[in-house]
Amino acid sequence: MLDGLRARGFQVLTLHHAEAILQHDMSLALDELETALLGMSVPVAELVRGGGGEGKLTQRLRKTLEETYGWRKHTFEIKKIVDGEEKESVTHEIDHVKKFPNGTFALEIEWNNKDPFFDRDLENFKRLHADGVISIGGIITRGTSLQDGLPDLIEQYARKQKVDRLAKLAPFYTPTPRQKALISKAVSVHGSFEKGWAHVFVSDKFGEATTHWRKLEERIRRGVGSPCPLLLIGIPKDVTTV
Repeated sequence: MLDGLRARGFQVLTLHHAEAILQHDMSLALDELETALLGMSVPVAELVRGGGGEGKLTQRLRKTLEETYGWRKHTFEIKKIVDGEEKESVTHEIDHVKKFPNGTFALEIEWNNKDPFFDRDLENFKRLHADGVISIGGIITRGTSLQDGLPDLIEQYARKQKVDRLAKLAPFYTPTPRQKALISKAVSVHGSFEKGWAHVFVSDKFGEATTHWRKLEERIRRGVGSPCPLLLIGIPKDVTTV
């Protein structure tokens, strides 16, 4: 299952009978996700120039899923009614939902949020599955090779663009006084501006407390989202270009 993704270095984890559900009842979902993900590419320049808001990678992937395959944002509203009177109403907004003939797939893309977003996603999937409105939940996030490889990627980019002092950062962003102090210290520790800046930049923007595979695995080990069937996908370093 998803052999094309695995061959390219994507991490793929299925839980709670998700593999059987996907292979036998929702194989089209697998085809669509694999095609969309195999077509992705992330220039390192986008990571450096990202700025605020949603990253361009996420925007492109969302557009492909929505416009090409019909995975659209949906708000589930669940009401508790007793003797004809509404007692409770709860809504769950999911970024990508698609109904297939034999089930409904709910998917979230967590490229670079704060890691508690994983708790939100997994708990939403658990409730929606318990209420019988989704068959499977999925999360796409940064994989281990990408997370661990970011400092080297940013350093390579800095050397290629000849970013060898603070003044050369102007086209990308303006460091705060705190960041300037951290960069200066890191340059001394790592022996070059490129390497020092890369470590500070990654720590600030893609730090350990953001959404990536290890943080997702922590939740899974604690049982967050169980027993909802889950498909988890980690984006590898190999999708990047310097």
